[in-house]
Amino acid sequence: MGVRGKTWLTGLAVATAATAVLVTTAATSAAAPPPPPNPSDSEIDAGRALAGAKATQVGRLASRLAAAEARLSALSDDVELKLEQANKALEDLRAAQDAADAAEAAAVSARKESEAAAAQVDLARADLDRLVAVTFQQGQTMGSISALLGATSPRDFLAREQLLSSVSLDRFSALESMERARTDKANKDAAAREALRTAQQQKDAADLARSEADAARATAEQARQDQAAETARLEADRNSVEQQLFAAQQQVDGLRNQRQRYQDWLALRQREEQEAVHKIVFVANGTRASVVRNGLVAAPASDAAVERVIARAMSQAGMPYAWGGGNADGPTLGLRDGGVADAHGDFRKRGFDCSGLMVYAFAGVVSLPHYSGYQYTAGRQVPLSQMRRGDLLFWGRRSIHHVALYLGDGMMIEAPESGQVVRVTRVRYREILPNATRLIG
Repeated sequence: MGVRGKTWLTGLAVATAATAVLVTTAATSAAAPPPPPNPSDSEIDAGRALAGAKATQVGRLASRLAAAEARLSALSDDVELKLEQANKALEDLRAAQDAADAAEAAAVSARKESEAAAAQVDLARADLDRLVAVTFQQGQTMGSISALLGATSPRDFLAREQLLSSVSLDRFSALESMERARTDKANKDAAAREALRTAQQQKDAADLARSEADAARATAEQARQDQAAETARLEADRNSVEQQLFAAQQQVDGLRNQRQRYQDWLALRQREEQEAVHKIVFVANGTRASVVRNGLVAAPASDAAVERVIARAMSQAGMPYAWGGGNADGPTLGLRDGGVADAHGDFRKRGFDCSGLMVYAFAGVVSLPHYSGYQYTAGRQVPLSQMRRGDLLFWGRRSIHHVALYLGDGMMIEAPESGQVVRVTRVRYREILPNATRLIG
């Protein structure tokens, strides 16, 4: 080949190479969007420090609130005890009043009986005095002779003699018996007055005990009310700081998301540059060349899986809560629990409980057990400050009792409790566990 031919080939190669570089540059610049904001490490660290400080403050307030709630519970128990003691004092007072009333009635009756007995003795003594006076005036013998001389026959004479003897003895015997009765009635009257005095003392003591019990109950109730106000104030403070914590966490999440988007942009640009170089196809037909490029890069598979989980959960919004209900295929009849769930008729409803909703949402992606405690350990734990869309949130004090699916922006979807329905609501931070569980990504 001559020099002219070599020169042409050399020119074609240079032109082709230039064209390839030009096409590669054009393809890269057209595919990559403008770079998103890239927050500095110091900005992210400052956000994390603020969130950490707020989390520490929430922890302290939660500890104080727990102590206040324990104190309120103890004071409430004390109020209940004081109420029962006041009830006891009231019952004792009623019994003492009844006893005093009965003793007073008995004393009045005994006094009347004593007075009646004394009156009978006075009458008998007056009659006896008259007999003694007659006998004294006529003489014992004359009185007896006068009575005997009036007899009409020997038999009548004997009868009158016996009658005189009997009357004298009977009168003295009756007087003696009445004296004994009067003494007995007087003794009973004295005993009744003593019983009345004792009953009145018991009534006064019961009345004082009731006053003291009422005062103690009032003091306990005031202490409970004061503690309830303090507890409410602490809860309000904690809720306020929780909102600040949430805002700080959202700020950190926003900065981290910006950093992640920037890193994704860098990775995308590097991939497209590499793909553009490798996919330039030269068509050996003189000076013509063409470029083959991929289209938009698809979202990562993990993001798609998260959205599928959330879509399944959201499709059940408004479905009734049913304790024990729900599986991978959808809502099921609830179970009997012998308590609250039965009272709401959960065993007659088709629906979900909290962990059942998660089983359905993650079906086809992750197989979950129908128990929130096991769901907590089914994935990777991440701090709440790093929670993201699709994570599981858990609540519990002594043990886990609730689970919900985080939707992002401080919102979640949950099956709350008997009598309610599956709903979207804001994240509640009271008794929330410090870690979320990440099952995807």
